Amino acid sequence: MASPFTNSLSILAKARFPILYVETFEERRALAAIQSALGEGEQLSSPRPVHTWSITTGLVDPEGRETPGTTDPLRALDAAQRTDRAATFVFLDLHAHLGDGARPADPAIVRKLRELSTDFQNGPRPRTLVIVAPALRIPPELEKEIHILDFPLPDETAIRRILDDLISTNAGNRRLRINLTETDKDRLVRASLGLTETEAEGALALAMASDGVLDVSDVSTVLQEKKQAVRKSGLLEYVDTDIDLAGVGGLDNLKRWLRRRDSSWMAEATDYGIPAPRGVLITGVPGCGKSLTAKAVAASWHLPLLRMDIGKVFSGVVGSSELNLRTAIRSAEAAAPAVLWVDEIEKGFSGVGSTGDSGTASRVFGSFLTWMQEKTAPVFIIATSNNVQSLPPELLRKGRFDEIFFVDLPAPGERAQIWDLHVLRHINAAPRHAGFTLDDALRDELVLATEGFSGAEIEQAVVASLFDAFSERRDIRGDDLRLAVERSVPLSVTQAESLAALRAWAGERAVSASDDHAASSPYVPQPTVTPTGVDSTPARRRPAGRRVEF
Repeated sequence: MASPFTNSLSILAKARFPILYVETFEERRALAAIQSALGEGEQLSSPRPVHTWSITTGLVDPEGRETPGTTDPLRALDAAQRTDRAATFVFLDLHAHLGDGARPADPAIVRKLRELSTDFQNGPRPRTLVIVAPALRIPPELEKEIHILDFPLPDETAIRRILDDLISTNAGNRRLRINLTETDKDRLVRASLGLTETEAEGALALAMASDGVLDVSDVSTVLQEKKQAVRKSGLLEYVDTDIDLAGVGGLDNLKRWLRRRDSSWMAEATDYGIPAPRGVLITGVPGCGKSLTAKAVAASWHLPLLRMDIGKVFSGVVGSSELNLRTAIRSAEAAAPAVLWVDEIEKGFSGVGSTGDSGTASRVFGSFLTWMQEKTAPVFIIATSNNVQSLPPELLRKGRFDEIFFVDLPAPGERAQIWDLHVLRHINAAPRHAGFTLDDALRDELVLATEGFSGAEIEQAVVASLFDAFSERRDIRGDDLRLAVERSVPLSVTQAESLAALRAWAGERAVSASDDHAASSPYVPQPTVTPTGVDSTPARRRPAGRRVEF
């Protein structure tokens, strides 16, 4: 059965498209697909023998004979143009002569390609030139002459075949133990999506060789191979994380929503008619766990976490910002299934619509929106924002994100969880304080004292208490925690007006990340009104956002 690529290629060849451009690192696989579509003539009335060119071998005919004097690309293109029979010419790495941001294209080659395009389109014999290169470089003079053809990475079927072949080939090795269920194989295959055939085979072989056992734990080995590809792009950061959702205090409503979508990229989910989830926008009070949640989701779902810094996308060279975004998107899709974390998204897109950057921000924003709406790759987007009101309304409408969650200051029950987590993580993890116990009475006291504190502020109070104990070279005491809290002024006091405005926005437009019952507590104080009319009490009346439970 023909692939979508070979179908498209044969149709374009029938329609006499003279120059096609295939952007891929997989030369061998691309050449095989071109040979199948055009050289063997299965989908054409007559075959078009495939000639290949590279700067090292020159022009090579289908029988493997080299054409003398054609290592120079201009001479090779001239020889192809003079051919008077049906043929396909595949030029490898011709992009090196088509210019980039640092150097212009070779004018002679550009001119020759334009002449060749006319001859191939109107000549008596059908001829097609296919440029296969790892980078897309098209000079403005050739934009109307070249048709770009997408060459997809190996799909699940291809990677499953690679895995099965590896298992079959090494079945007789007594030092190798295969411990995989069909679901485990599915996870390995899904983890390998986004790799080339060579990379996928190498990653799976490495998993076998590392410990002599191939099981579901080797998903992490495959993900490390993806990390290499992501780092090479320079626009995305591969974030290592080992904290899961259990390590996030509170936010139970959000965590339930996320847990129900775990494994939704697996093959068995298609039996239920489930599309891959698009993502969520998490907004709320700074320091309340938005970034931590992004990290925890990736770890809990056993997916790579890719962090996109919108600031890195924008560049001073005209057109390069749009190119950077496309490169970042391709890198994310190559690592799919993956979690793409866009941190503080408002800093990149809050200025959309202004004319100060000649419309660059608007174009980048438009491209990002289009991708979010139309993406088919299993890339789960987690966008975090502290000032969601500055975001363009187009980003917030349904269809971009599956849901918008608002993270408010933690309720008493959530603060109790946060205190337990940070005491365990920071105090009990230290050998000197391993015996410290946060008893119920002290916990209740600290929970009451930290009304209006964010999770980050509670963590800093724990860290400050450790410094106090260290300065006196003694064991930590409960009084250290009490004193650290007393010295802290939470954001809910210093920015009370901003938080009130944010809650008012979330009440109508977002879903609360916390449970309804988290709002009810004997610890919630009544607001105190000062002579200026400003509420001076750390405000925590109810979690803001619509009361929707998952």
